[in-house]
Amino acid sequence: MSNRPLNFAKPILFWRSLFAAIFSSTMLTPNLGVQPAVAQVTGYCQLSPAESKAKEKLRLSALKGNQEEQKRYQQLLKQHAEELQDCRNRTWPRNQAIWLRLYPCDNQAGTIDHIMDRIVNRGYNQVYLEVFYDGQVLLPAAANPTAWPSVIRTPGAAKVDLLATAIQKGRQRGLKVYAWMFTMNFGYTYAQRRDREGAIARNGKGQTSLYVVDNSSQVFIDPYNVQAKRDYYQLVQQVLRRRPDGLLFDYVRYPRQAGSDSIATKVTDLWLFSEATQTALFQRAQNNKGLDLIRRFLSKGYVTAGDIAEVDQLYPQEGEPMWQGRTPSSAQKSILTPTNRQPLLQSELWHFAVAHAMQGIVDFVNLASYPGKQQGIPSGVVFFPEGNQNLGQGYDSRLQPWDRFPSFIEWHPMSYATCGNVSCIVAQVQRVLSIAKPDTQVIPALAGKWGASISNRPPLEEQMQALRKLAPKINGVSHFAYSWQYPDHDSDRKFCRAQ
Repeated sequence: MSNRPLNFAKPILFWRSLFAAIFSSTMLTPNLGVQPAVAQVTGYCQLSPAESKAKEKLRLSALKGNQEEQKRYQQLLKQHAEELQDCRNRTWPRNQAIWLRLYPCDNQAGTIDHIMDRIVNRGYNQVYLEVFYDGQVLLPAAANPTAWPSVIRTPGAAKVDLLATAIQKGRQRGLKVYAWMFTMNFGYTYAQRRDREGAIARNGKGQTSLYVVDNSSQVFIDPYNVQAKRDYYQLVQQVLRRRPDGLLFDYVRYPRQAGSDSIATKVTDLWLFSEATQTALFQRAQNNKGLDLIRRFLSKGYVTAGDIAEVDQLYPQEGEPMWQGRTPSSAQKSILTPTNRQPLLQSELWHFAVAHAMQGIVDFVNLASYPGKQQGIPSGVVFFPEGNQNLGQGYDSRLQPWDRFPSFIEWHPMSYATCGNVSCIVAQVQRVLSIAKPDTQVIPALAGKWGASISNRPPLEEQMQALRKLAPKINGVSHFAYSWQYPDHDSDRKFCRAQ
């Protein structure tokens, strides 16, 4: 991937205006019964408890090998799939998804059937299935050429393909199955590889993300690193071989830091100190003066009037220091003394460094979504609505430039705010909608549980009603997560307890 040109003019207070000109990257060319009685559904396309119980009873009977019961079960699945589609076509939102993680124990007979049945029973017609997380992939150990180990490493299960099985079982029930993947968070197993050390992102304090996040499984990579890009591209291609209905890219950002470090205010806070990122940064210089000042700024975190005077003397044949996006005005050029120029150049170098870090994320999204785009499989990007904010003279440490993500990709804002009611959740979605281009498909992700408050968040019913009132034209909403809806079942599956 070549460097994308930055078209940076001058610092402006509002983040989006500030960086509107920075990113100019070119997008890369992804009834139980004997009679077919209609199931009873609620206003959210959920099956009645009686219908759900009857289907589960039939599933268990079919699991014991009774051919007649198996046939009846399959007929019921088809019936419920048709009824779900009909209900969702006339119910807001048209697409309702749930986030799901599978475990090695889900290889047990009938388990994925049970999960997918419960998802249909709750009125969902899409599943966001986690296929790359915590440094492991949901691919068979015997067919996993990626840089990461398989989720299932149980002896005798090397050919088990839970991803392909989940896609097949989901579609059998009328569900679309998206592959949900961590992106710049490659996981601890990747960091253990000595041949990948250069791909790990580093800040100016000599730290990798292992030193700045509580979760030791999180290892963020340098988005400019060629090896990291090749590894991820291969992973996406392997996932696409299973033909999911879409791809979802999560952790498309730098690490979230705590306390005062949650705001990046100086160059050492930025993840610019790995070789590939620095090489790409230096390549953005457009003359020797610009390159020299960029190097000095990166090494010290500032430039002095003495630095500027020295650079002027080293390259007397050149005019203003120049780098991609810098277009000094006539008024700026008239400020002749190094002392007067220093504050302006230091400010511009700071914003230029931030823009470079963010551009790496945008480029990585374009790379990740390209294989799906080639195959006509949609991609989506998962992000925090507040992850792109400038805060005073600093920036949210995640540097998540979601307002620069391409509009042909689905936007999935994680609207997880907690204030005891729906107001803060609605505000997050409103912010995204106010920035998104008209042709952008915005699919908010809500965290919660049906019928009960959880983690200081109102029940999903209340969140959904507020969201519909705010944006009735939204066609899709997702709910995090299956584990929140069925915590006991999730725990049983995770630890292989009898179900």
